[in-house]
Amino acid sequence: MKFIQCTAVIAIATLTFLAVSLRADDRIPVKVVVVATFDNELQNWITNLPLAQALPFPQGYRPLYYNSKLQVLGIITGEGKSHAAASIMGLGFDPRFDLSRAYWLVAAIAGVDPNKASVGSTAWAKFIVDGDLSYQIDAREIPAGWSTGYVPLGRSSPYQLPSQPFNSNGVQQVYQLDASLADFAFRLTAKVALPDDTNLQQVRNGYPGFPNALKPPFVLEGDELAADTFWFGDLLNSWAENWISYWTVGRGSFATSAFEDAGVGQALQFLSQVGRADQNRLLVLRGASGYTVQPQGETPAQFLAIEIRAACRASRKRSMIFTRWVASWC
Repeated sequence: MKFIQCTAVIAIATLTFLAVSLRADDRIPVKVVVVATFDNELQNWITNLPLAQALPFPQGYRPLYYNSKLQVLGIITGEGKSHAAASIMGLGFDPRFDLSRAYWLVAAIAGVDPNKASVGSTAWAKFIVDGDLSYQIDAREIPAGWSTGYVPLGRSSPYQLPSQPFNSNGVQQVYQLDASLADFAFRLTAKVALPDDTNLQQVRNGYPGFPNALKPPFVLEGDELAADTFWFGDLLNSWAENWISYWTVGRGSFATSAFEDAGVGQALQFLSQVGRADQNRLLVLRGASGYTVQPQGETPAQFLAIEIRAACRASRKRSMIFTRWVASWC
């Protein structure tokens, strides 16, 4: 315990010294920050780009990885909004780096709405909508006629009008990304042939009522619901679709479900206010590791149990298909 405490003190003292001694032209230049949430998500970047130089990051979740020639930095934030926000703030105030003009690319996995896309597809987001900031009544006690127990802050029934675009009672619900930047990224990647295999085809076969879910993997534009609760099922999927539409006043369209990106968006917003980052340079690309709705013939509870067992088997084979469950429960 004493060794751990001493190590932490030394690390903090070192960063404090660097903050005083480094001039702007001595800082490590960064053109792009690749943001992953757990180790496997960044591994291909580390191996193939490569991000060969490991850098200590005592104020964060994992070491940083850097390519000095390309000036690309990789960060693993840890899962959940609190991990993500703290890690990005820790990096933003790290005196070693000049991040003021860096682009930030969230490159991670997500659940996907089968109404929008198929497993293995990737979606560029223009809106990140927080799925946790709300009132909630247990679904077994909601009034007749309510479609959900989730109620917007500042309202007393689901989706109550007038709408509150992007905010409620001073609480930010939506992070709007630069649409032209997202469109540019989409145009560059729209025709990329994404990998397909028999495993993905087998998963898709469970969704005969969803035309887009049956397609081979493709690139699309679609928005993200960021919530720290891992949810499943038709009813919550409808809630997610309506929740994003409500908070963006019909401008957003639900495609992916993930944990972290409201935390990333908030951290970059605060860092932008002090010139440490530019929130308008954030791109979010989420790849579909599974569906948010159970396949035909299963209940949501059955789907949850089967997917957890599959995740544990897949982890032993180092499969990427179900890594979100692996990271949490195996």
